[in-house]
Amino acid sequence: MKDYIPTSPFLFRMIKRALVLLIGVLLLLAFIVPAPLQNPGNLEKSPNPAKAAWFFLWIQELVSYSTHLIYVIMLAGLGFFLLPYLPGISEAKQAKWLPKDQQWINIVTLIIFLVISALTIIAMFFRGGNWAFVSLF
Repeated sequence: MKDYIPTSPFLFRMIKRALVLLIGVLLLLAFIVPAPLQNPGNLEKSPNPAKAAWFFLWIQELVSYSTHLIYVIMLAGLGFFLLPYLPGISEAKQAKWLPKDQQWINIVTLIIFLVISALTIIAMFFRGGNWAFVSLF
């Protein structure tokens, strides 16, 4: 324990510096990169169906295949919510990245992450007007 460095104030100083740096970079980017605003609304012309924000695009893509797929999202969310209470999951004695006794949880989580990423990429780059498929090139 002689190599022990207390978190306060050393770690907190690094966190504060990182926070100030992050806020500075975000403010600089906010001034440099223009917001992607559209034209003012026109009541005489209805706009093309818009895409959701990038973090909801995967849901919009999934629901475009079938509206019943929203239940898959709800079940996955419920599963992640109930994950700590599932039987057979032992309490970790030491914090580890990707422990062997919870490998199936890690694999399922990775698969869900990859599916969400793929759906987001498809919706962002391969969908055009009226939600039709378009070529990237």
